[in-house]
Amino acid sequence: MRVGVPKEIKNNEFRVGLVPGSVREYVAHGHQVLVETGAGAGIKASDRDYEAAGAKIAPDAATVFKNSEMIVKVKEPQPSEYAQLRDGQILYTYLHLAPDPEQTRGLLKSGVTGVAYETVTDDRGGLPLLAPMSEVAGRLSIQAAASALTAPAGGRGLLMGGVPGVLPAKVLVIGGGVVGLHAAKMAAGLGAEVTILDRSLHRMAYLDEIFGGRVKTRFSTFEALDEETDQADVVVGAVLIPGASAPKLVTREMLKGMKKGAVLVDVSIDQGGCFETSKPTTHAEPTYVIDGVVHYCVANMPGAVPLTSSHALNNATLAYGLQLADKGLAALKENKHLRNGLNVHRGKVTHEAVAKALGHDYVPAEKALN
Repeated sequence: MRVGVPKEIKNNEFRVGLVPGSVREYVAHGHQVLVETGAGAGIKASDRDYEAAGAKIAPDAATVFKNSEMIVKVKEPQPSEYAQLRDGQILYTYLHLAPDPEQTRGLLKSGVTGVAYETVTDDRGGLPLLAPMSEVAGRLSIQAAASALTAPAGGRGLLMGGVPGVLPAKVLVIGGGVVGLHAAKMAAGLGAEVTILDRSLHRMAYLDEIFGGRVKTRFSTFEALDEETDQADVVVGAVLIPGASAPKLVTREMLKGMKKGAVLVDVSIDQGGCFETSKPTTHAEPTYVIDGVVHYCVANMPGAVPLTSSHALNNATLAYGLQLADKGLAALKENKHLRNGLNVHRGKVTHEAVAKALGHDYVPAEKALN
């Protein structure tokens, strides 16, 4: 198969769909890989590095899209990109369609087969292609919060871990999944006082065990949210419903009870955000203030550390990507976990949560592929 890797064009996105080592694997499987010139610049991988791995270098994105049967990216295609997609072509990337009706319409119009990293599953019920970026984003959320807490950034002027004789920051993490776990690890490691809200008793028992009492857990209710947000210096939104829009758990009304200069970090922003006042921001302008509360809502947080992120992502996506390249649509028919990643196919929405969120007719993937 002819596999194409365009350069990412989203604001301040420096990751790349395939690192040179992954290109070498595709070539070893007998595939041709076409990489846009400069695609690896963000991870300090030159065109020469890609050529050494067996890729051919394309002068521009248009050449990649025109000559590839499968496109491998990181972030969702931008308007100029999905306009170049076509029926019979496979798109393998993060899509996050539920909060993005415009992109969804563009993909449906193109007829492309869109496989979304974030809804591919595994035998344990996990999301293996979302997990590595969730790990990165969870850890980055605390770095971002620590910076936003400083007075020059508009925050309360707190040091996350405090110093002897001065209390540390109180960090509330909403959601105890992969993002929440790694956010809590970072915050506790810096010396913050950390509480995780979740609704799974099994998950909270697991968190209690691994943290050994260093992190508190609390069952998530509206009352708990009200009380904890009032006390928090930092709130990290780490809520996920696979494929669907994130629920709005922190309301505008709750902001009025929060401390001035407190920080909200919405890691769920790719799926629309779990704070009512969230709106996507970029690494160029990452924060804004509403009711005295600093909001950090960067939609591609892992893009800030592209070297770490690209390699972590490729470690997870490579095996599934090779299945798609080796077998084409047959891979989706044979592998139920890969098939769960199918969000759109030849003008049909094939993921139920996406269809429900956007009001489209839902066609099960099995039916659409036949």
